[in-house]
Amino acid sequence: MTVSGGNDKGSDNAGGMKLFRARVYNMVSTGVIDEPINRLYDIVTIVALALNLFAAFAITFDYMEEHYKGLLLAIEAFTTLFFAVDYILRLYTSNELYPELSQGEALIKYVFSFTGIIDLMSFLPYFLPVFFPAGSTVFKLFRVARILRLFRINSYYDQLNVITEVISSKSQQLMASVFIIIILMMASSLCMYSVEHEAQPEVFKNAFSGIWWSASTLLTVGYGDIYPVTIMGKILGIIISFLGVGMVAIPTGIISAGFVEQYQRLKTVGSYVEEENIHFIRVRLTKEDSWTGKRITQLGLPKDVMIVALQRNKETIIPRGKAVLNDGDIVVMCAEKVKDIQPIDLKEIVIGEGHSWNGVLIKDLDISRQSYIFMIRRNGKAIIPRGNTMIMAGDTVLLYEKHNLNNENI
Repeated sequence: MTVSGGNDKGSDNAGGMKLFRARVYNMVSTGVIDEPINRLYDIVTIVALALNLFAAFAITFDYMEEHYKGLLLAIEAFTTLFFAVDYILRLYTSNELYPELSQGEALIKYVFSFTGIIDLMSFLPYFLPVFFPAGSTVFKLFRVARILRLFRINSYYDQLNVITEVISSKSQQLMASVFIIIILMMASSLCMYSVEHEAQPEVFKNAFSGIWWSASTLLTVGYGDIYPVTIMGKILGIIISFLGVGMVAIPTGIISAGFVEQYQRLKTVGSYVEEENIHFIRVRLTKEDSWTGKRITQLGLPKDVMIVALQRNKETIIPRGKAVLNDGDIVVMCAEKVKDIQPIDLKEIVIGEGHSWNGVLIKDLDISRQSYIFMIRRNGKAIIPRGNTMIMAGDTVLLYEKHNLNNENI
């Protein structure tokens, strides 16, 4: 008996730690706002990043350094410490990020991921000079990597997130265009060396000495510090300049087309939902509803029905099983449409004072056997009707008609 109790206690502790880690993961995950602490953490992260970058830029001005150096250094220290704590929390919750991997494998995958490296470089170079004073200049250069944390803001705004999505979706086309530019750059450098070496041996010393010229020409920068002086070199320069305009237009066109496609996809997502054969409904909860105050896991929904969003005040929340439904929430549910059922005709009848149904019990109505009253709206409330329910003036009666309707359980 003692052993069993110990095992139960150990299982409870393991379950509690797992739940705690999941909550921490929700807190540090960008854009998860189902609880106030998660929303607060996102705000603190953005403010810390903005203050850190402000301090890094402001301290480069002589006036700011002279009058506010202590404040700026303190801001940088506190925000960098926050980045370090954030990195530790992400290490702790890496198994939640990669649930299919073991704890060690998930930890390694995050550490060597792009976001993991950015998170590490955002604070590590700040502390390295303490241990290696000789390399402080190089470490300051590495601290520029904290600017890359701005990519995390993409997750808060769809407009910014489109940038990374477009680059990711068009990566192969962009790599192909960059490869073509590199080939043309090397070819133009070699050609210019061949015709300009004798005239300018100090400028075009070898085949790679024209790389700077070809880069500035192909990319239409045109600094003019290196330029051809021979007639053949000038002719080649004109041809390469025209090629440069076309080459730069290729990745520009790819990115522009990607933006158009992405925004069009976001705009027509509603029609895609219809094509996916999913039906959505919205329900506003009140204090009297049995769902109010309960967690989603306690609702006992059918397996084919899912709550996909909660509209609370002016915010849209993507809920989890632990989310508690509150009074005034608009619950958005989805379920698969059924195509093989017989067509049902829905009707809505508003009962006036002179309507023949006014003051009549539902069981006494003279209606078709294929007709079924499934709801009555009265004074803004929905009533599930029974046989002894009386229809009153002002009611809105909802009924449907279907051939071969089964009334056995009515």
